[in-house]
Amino acid sequence: MTTTGNYQDTLTKKIVDYFDEHRENMVADLSDLVRLPSISGTDEENEIQTRLAARLQGDGLDVDHWKIPLADTLAQPDFPGAEVDRAEAFGVVGVLSGSGDGPSLMLNTHVDVVPPGNLDAWGGADPFNGRIDADAVHGRGTCDMKGGLVAALWTMRALSVLRVPLRGDLSIGTVVGEEDGGLGTYAMLRRGWRADACIIPEPTSLDLAPGNAGALTFRLEVRGAATHASRRTSGVSAIEKFIPVFQAIRRLEARRNEVKHPLATRWELPIPIELGTVAAGDWASSVPDLLTANGRIGVGIGENVEAAKRELEAALLELGDTDRWFREHPVEVTWWGGQFAPSLTDPDAAIARTIRGAHEDVSSYRQDTWVTTYGSDLRLMNNIGGIPTVHYGPGDAALAHGPREFVPISEMMTCAKALALAAIRHCGVR
Repeated sequence: MTTTGNYQDTLTKKIVDYFDEHRENMVADLSDLVRLPSISGTDEENEIQTRLAARLQGDGLDVDHWKIPLADTLAQPDFPGAEVDRAEAFGVVGVLSGSGDGPSLMLNTHVDVVPPGNLDAWGGADPFNGRIDADAVHGRGTCDMKGGLVAALWTMRALSVLRVPLRGDLSIGTVVGEEDGGLGTYAMLRRGWRADACIIPEPTSLDLAPGNAGALTFRLEVRGAATHASRRTSGVSAIEKFIPVFQAIRRLEARRNEVKHPLATRWELPIPIELGTVAAGDWASSVPDLLTANGRIGVGIGENVEAAKRELEAALLELGDTDRWFREHPVEVTWWGGQFAPSLTDPDAAIARTIRGAHEDVSSYRQDTWVTTYGSDLRLMNNIGGIPTVHYGPGDAALAHGPREFVPISEMMTCAKALALAAIRHCGVR
């Protein structure tokens, strides 16, 4: 079968029509997956992998569903970190085999989601209800990234059901642990899975994001001196000493964002620093002698990870120049958990041009190109796998990890169509 223009036009129409015909099924599918609360490190994170492995096999794909050797994986010197404990974890890769004479493509999708946070902020709604309205599907994980997951799953299903004669292999990796470091993608690469290019349908509002900033998790320990609260001036409050620490972090953040990468100019703070948890003291009537704060520091495109660490450590050490307490009790910094390095694929790489063209053919939305401020598994696919990788997916990342998360149905549908067209154009058809 030749790849004439007329055949390509006919195939494109068949693929687009397939998604339009199954719109309601795709929306219901997303709602159903949201109702499975696959929070990082929970049993449901593994349950969804088991479900997806069976589903992909039922769609006619060759499936590799394996138990990740956790102890060995976590002990590797280049392991990217984890922030939750897991008794077990599983990987899944499904492959739609081509004839072997074309380039391969992988769709990389994470199945884990973050906890819902304060339930009151959801307005009394169940964060995992998967509510559907005329324009969107609502609930934790819709945007980050089950909307993209459904788009990728239905891309695999459409090309399998329509028996599209691909030249190169098309695969989908559904991975755990993306939210807390990248366990699933790291394990998948260690198992030997590769492709000539990769698309990750993380939320980009259908823009093209060929790179990600880094994000390094750290812990601060601020020391005080305990005493009875009735004699507080006899002690030193770790909470009070935390105030100049926080101010130093904000000054450092401002300095680090004075110069921006050309693909990050749309962001006010492309490499932010934030403290996500702060805890101090153990008794209401005591001056607290220890404050612990956990946070993350962004790492710019092209920046050395170790250099970013040294900047934070140096900024906190400088507190001792003007405060004797910090000179004698310097803030302790520990690097733990997810260590997301920055990474960038050439914005003019073949896979970037392919997804741009596919998007243009199915949407009137004028696509922009930028790098994400969040860390992602792109850096593992690029930096470890050597695989040119881009982000392209439905949903606004500003809604991720927040209350009342949702993904627009129209964006999910557009993404699915674009992924399918990108697949046939990248892999080729006979």
